[in-house]
Amino acid sequence: MTFASDVLKLLRLDSSEDKQHLVIRSAGGRGKAAEYSFGIEEEYFLADRRSLEVAIQTPNELFESANWSTGGQAMREMLQSQLEVATNVHVDVADAREELRFLRREVANVAAQYGFVIMACGTHPTAVWRMSQPSPKPRYEEMIEDLRSIGHRNLMCGMHVHVQLPDPEKRTAVMRAMLPHLPLFIALSASSPFWNSHKTGLKGYRLAAYSELPRTGLPELFESRQDYDEYVGALQRSGVIPDESHIWWAMRPSMKHPTLELRAPDTCTFVDDAVAIASLYRCLTRYLYLRPHLSKEVTAVERAIAVENKWRAQRYGTDCIFASREGPVEISELLSRVIEDVAGDAATLNCAAEVEHCRTIVERGSSAEFQLRAFRDNAEDIAAVSRWIADATISGTSAAPASVPTPS
Repeated sequence: MTFASDVLKLLRLDSSEDKQHLVIRSAGGRGKAAEYSFGIEEEYFLADRRSLEVAIQTPNELFESANWSTGGQAMREMLQSQLEVATNVHVDVADAREELRFLRREVANVAAQYGFVIMACGTHPTAVWRMSQPSPKPRYEEMIEDLRSIGHRNLMCGMHVHVQLPDPEKRTAVMRAMLPHLPLFIALSASSPFWNSHKTGLKGYRLAAYSELPRTGLPELFESRQDYDEYVGALQRSGVIPDESHIWWAMRPSMKHPTLELRAPDTCTFVDDAVAIASLYRCLTRYLYLRPHLSKEVTAVERAIAVENKWRAQRYGTDCIFASREGPVEISELLSRVIEDVAGDAATLNCAAEVEHCRTIVERGSSAEFQLRAFRDNAEDIAAVSRWIADATISGTSAAPASVPTPS
């Protein structure tokens, strides 16, 4: 998509050097911070605005309108009930928050014109996966043909965070060093306690269902970028995948951008939570990049412990107690250690307040806790959970009421 220079100036945007994406003007002249520019992608459910039941079929015109109204930043996802938005490239975290709110408002307004609302959560409380339909795009139709019922069960929404590194060739090393930290992001973002109208007993059920897909879970312990490339090449030569975008790990080097992409989190119902988690990941990425020796310290034992902690994060969310070589570690203690480690990075990237907000998430709970509270406070009426999600998605704040009226 090409924009006139006067339009870009009005929107405070520039074209990137490769002309492939837009860059917020505040990214210019920011020194070290600009080396770690970032972007956020969010997936939402589309639901009937009256019943709040998840949509089965959605018109192309809705996505065309949403794409136009957001400047090309809204699109279909794998299933027709899903809609994805992607921010521009940011350096200033305030700009990222502002744009994420803008994207939610725009796609919500467009969805309303077609009789839908958007819902920001990892799983829709009442959705029936057997009724899901693939989006009418060759890529997704081919994926469903390959995945079959497992593809239809991919009725889940996640948040992806891209962080650019000064040297993209070092992404594999940072990915390895990041492995033990992935369960923390899962716990902070948990927003999927319901599945098929039932409490799952998990705070983050999304990844439990998502793990049915191939090439998911935690990345392997690659020694180098060459090892990763050889793995991808082997799958491509064998006809298993057409390209590396079909690797769906909790974190991966992006194929399209010079970024390391975090994919583990559920979609956050609250915008501030999404920005806080993205900021913590961005700071931790910088911290690990500047300390390359930490990559070698992640052994098979650390990865195995991280796999266990991934499960514990899904099960307990912000009440999680993690396993470690030294013994149990409460999530608040683990988070404090990480925040202390990245304090200098947060100062450099001007997002210390956003990183600190992660403590608030732990103290009052993630979206999963609010959903479960809405369920309890409304005599275990699952419809009340959907109403709360729909309202809080647009208000974007944890001050949203636990019970809201059914949309008229």
